Parts: sequence; structure tokens; C-alpha cells
Amino acid sequence: MKKTYRLTSIFILGALLLSGCGSKPAVIVNENAVMKPVDSYLTKEVREYKDEGTIETPVSTLSSEDGLCVIKVMPSYYDVTLDYEKGDRASVGKAYGTLIREQMPDYIDIMEPYIYENIRMAYNGNYTEAAVEAREKILFDSYRQEYKDEIAAFAEGISGGVHGISEDGKLSYEEAVLAQMIPDALRPTCCSALSLWGSKTTTGDRITLRNLEWNLGSDNQMGKIHAVTHMKNGDRSLTAISVLGLLDIISGINDDGVFAAILDVGSVQDEAYVCEGRKCYTMELRFALEEYSTARGLGEFMVSESGNYTWCHNLIISDANDSFCAEDCVSQVAEAGKGRSVLRDCNTPIHKGLSWDSPDSLCVVNSFASEGNQDGFSGSGSNIIRFAKYNQWVKDKDKFSVKDVKDLITQEIVDQYAVQNVHSAGSAQLILIDYRTGSVQVAFSGADGVSDKPDFIEVDVIKR
Repeated sequence: MKKTYRLTSIFILGALLLSGCGSKPAVIVNENAVMKPVDSYLTKEVREYKDEGTIETPVSTLSSEDGLCVIKVMPSYYDVTLDYEKGDRASVGKAYGTLIREQMPDYIDIMEPYIYENIRMAYNGNYTEAAVEAREKILFDSYRQEYKDEIAAFAEGISGGVHGISEDGKLSYEEAVLAQMIPDALRPTCCSALSLWGSKTTTGDRITLRNLEWNLGSDNQMGKIHAVTHMKNGDRSLTAISVLGLLDIISGINDDGVFAAILDVGSVQDEAYVCEGRKCYTMELRFALEEYSTARGLGEFMVSESGNYTWCHNLIISDANDSFCAEDCVSQVAEAGKGRSVLRDCNTPIHKGLSWDSPDSLCVVNSFASEGNQDGFSGSGSNIIRFAKYNQWVKDKDKFSVKDVKDLITQEIVDQYAVQNVHSAGSAQLILIDYRTGSVQVAFSGADGVSDKPDFIEVDVIKR
């Protein structure tokens, strides 16, 4: 990429300056002096992972009076079941919101300040309550009616009748709605993903890894409210892996085994934010998981709708047979000729100067990668380095088991800023799907942040 080329030029120029242009070198090199590494940014913590995940048992169980919402309090996360087979969308939303407000009051103290941290970040610290509320209302109007009913009832239940955008220690109706659209309205996501299959896995079956890099909050608030949410709804059932109280999709897998998760791709220079007449892609992704039984079908749908979303983004999408990256480009970027929407697979040509050397594998970071598309690699050390690291790690090993993928993603020291790492201090969740066994495992960040060698917890998902 361009930055790589510039760095290469600098090194060449430096070499020329040191050697001079005459016949005699300007610097005498001691051939016996050899540079030796004194330390490594790889973790020294030793942990023998297995293919299988850790099993957790509930600490306690909470239930709404009508049984439409059941929350199991697990040691590392909340296991939530929402039963749309026994109640309509509004009834389930109300049961969920009311249960949290009545039996989990600490949630309000976590979520309300977190929302405002994201608001200040999105508006560079300069915002008005009216502007935020206007954005929330515009995006809420874009929801499909069934989701409007559900989220309005949830917001009413959890707010207890409080309204307005005001940082006052309460969670209002409007703030509860805004929490559902953070990636669409406020956008603090990063992330990376890797999918392996065929010749690159020990069984030949697919393994998909998703690294969710998310704003954990100033006090690691999100490490306290991880949730695995089972949405029981007949043949439209799915499991969302995200945060307590969220009804959109950050990462999710449906009952057909189709997994999909969001990844930001940043903005082109001077790209204006447009929400009027646009849709929330995180809620459209929920619709797609409910509607489509294959990764290809879901990906094609999301690409076809991409011009109507609020921001460009990537989606990692996989099932037992396929892996894709949906490079979703919004209309104003496409119309300006700066990008396009495409469903990228392992055979799609990628940017010139960008290398991926292993067959039967697909990598996604925070840029479109298909050849000729919007380029978020040039000038971005983060994207270039992480993509190059994944490329080297995958190339260095012949075949991967689930254990091997755990070792791959947890090999670096998390808490350091000297070099760009993949498993970072913002890695909220590491999600592993093993299509051989149907196992879904999640390493959750904790209240104290991200650890180098976390537990991978076996979580239940709805299956056919």
C-alpha cells in the first residue's frame, strides 16, 4: 500500500545517505555486530487450550411475570431468552425492559453514562440534546413496524415513563432507543474476523473467528453486561451475542447456522453523515438473520440494501458451506465514485499491494479489500498491520483446529500500545464458531478489562 511504499522509500533514502555517493562508505559497519531482540510483544502467559469450551452454570435466574423474558445470570454474561412464540413483539419488549428496571437496577447506572460517552465521542464533545434526539427519532422511524413495536415497548418498560435526552442518572425512553442504534448513529466499532475451511482446517470443516473491538467504556462498563440473547420465534429464531438490553445485531447466528457480525470501515475524507431516509443496518441484519437460511442469501440481501444505510461497513458472514465479507457502501460514497458494494469471497481480487497468501481462508479488518473499492488501508497502520499479521499467522500453519485458532488470536500481549496488536485492550468479545460440532464459544472481556488468555465459554444457541 502507499504507506508501505513511502516507508520503503525512506529506508532506501536512509541507506543512500549513510553510504554516500563516492567510492568510500561514510559509515564503517562492524560485521560482528548483530541486532538481537531483547523482548517480545507476544504474551508469556502459558495456557493449554482445548477444542472444547468452558461450561458455566447459572448463578441465579430472573423471569418476567408472564414468562416472556427469562434471564439467567451466568458468571461471565447474561443468558437471555425472549419468547416471541408465546407473545407478540410489544409484549416481549415490555417484559424485557420491565424485568431489567425492576430486578437489575445497576444496569441503569452502567448504560446511561455509557451512552453519553458515545454521544460525546460522536459529536466531538459538542452536542445538543435536540440534535441527538432528532437523530434518534429519524432512525427509529426507519425501523420495520415489528421492531418499532418491540423497541418502543422495551423503552417504555425500562424507562418507567422517564423521557428526554439528559445525563441525569436515569435511563429515559429516548436513551433506551438510542442504545439500540449505537453503530448506526454514534459508531464506536472496530473489529476483525477470520474464516478457515477445507485445506486450512484439520477436519476440513469451517471455523469462523470474530474479534469484536468495541468501546468498553471509561470504567469497562460493557465488560459487566455481556449477553447472549435467544430470540425464540419459530423458523425465524436466532441468537444474538452482544450486550444486555440490546435488540439489534452486533454479532448473531440464526437457527440455520448462518453467522453474521458487523465491522466498521471508517469514512472517506469529508464524508457527510446522512440519516434522513436511511435504515439502521444493525436492525436490517436482524431481519436478514430471521429471513435467510444461507450465508449467500443473507449477504446478497445486505449488499442489495446497502445504499440505504447510514455508514459504510463490512459484515463477516458464514455458514457451513460459505464465508463472505459484505462490503456495504452507502449511496453518497458510491455516487461519488469512491466505493461500491460487493459480496467478497476468497476468490475476489483484492487491492493491489495487499497480500493474502493462503487458500480456503478469508480475512476482514476495517476497510473494504476488494480491488478498486474504497481504500482504508493506505495511510492506516492499523488495517495494514492487522491484515498482514493475520496473513502471516495463517500462512505459518498448515492446518488449524479450534484450539489452534484460540492460540492464534490470544498470542499477543493485550495491554500495550507500542505496536499495533490484533487482540487489543478493546477486544470486548472473541467469538468462535466450529461448524464441525456446531459449538459456539465466546471469550468475554471482564469488569477489569481484557486478559491475554481468556476463557472461551461454551454458549447455547438456538438450532433447528
